[in-house]
Amino acid sequence: MVAVHTGSCLCGGTAFEAAAPLRDVIACHCTQCRRTSGHYWSATSVQLDRFRLTRDETLRWYRSSAEAARGFCGTCGASLFWKPEGEERLAIAAGAFDGATGLVTDSHIFTESAGDYYRPEGPPPPPAAKPARLSCSCLCGGAAFDLPGPAGEITACHCRQCRKLSGHYSASFDADEAHIDWRRRDTLGTYETPGRGQRGFCTRCGSSLWFRSSAGEFSVEAGAVSGPTGGRLTSHIFVASKGDYYGIDDGLPQSGGW
Repeated sequence: MVAVHTGSCLCGGTAFEAAAPLRDVIACHCTQCRRTSGHYWSATSVQLDRFRLTRDETLRWYRSSAEAARGFCGTCGASLFWKPEGEERLAIAAGAFDGATGLVTDSHIFTESAGDYYRPEGPPPPPAAKPARLSCSCLCGGAAFDLPGPAGEITACHCRQCRKLSGHYSASFDADEAHIDWRRRDTLGTYETPGRGQRGFCTRCGSSLWFRSSAGEFSVEAGAVSGPTGGRLTSHIFVASKGDYYGIDDGLPQSGGW
């Protein structure tokens, strides 16, 4: 019997089924994937004849290049799909699956475009620059803002919510929201999470931008920063909820919850 994997965005407005076999996961560190996911994107791939949308009310597509389009949820902003032009396959965010995938991370690509705050494999490098200002934006440029730098300590979160929204897991740093200087927010959307927090994302391209907790704490997605962040990944939280398709090999402190 063929195994069928189910998945969805966080709000459930877009859901799918993908029948085995699925390709092992590839982690992409290109600028586009980092910008849309807020960290970097990890995806499997399936032939289109083995894929089926079971709900698509909130599915939106953004043409990110001449070669491909990106699918995301227009309600919660979850990064879901990457569809290459002229190919009968679809890349699916590994973090979007509901349960265990049974997959492994096979390789990392575009590693030369990785952020300055982490390494694709192994311990993160020390901060090489300490910019006084950080410039942030979504992929399409419809939402853009500046804030004081450097980013400082960056935390990776592996909770179900962050994995569903980013498509892998999130990496963000604390910021004072009062010091955010918006340059554009024409396409800015927000989504209230089950915990009464709010996620800020671009409604045109799906890029993840920031999170505001129910208590008012504000954090910015590290992948939204253009250029050096001046920050460094320092810890992993909610690792008890991490995906089965990757390990954590950077030697940083880990916590099952907060």
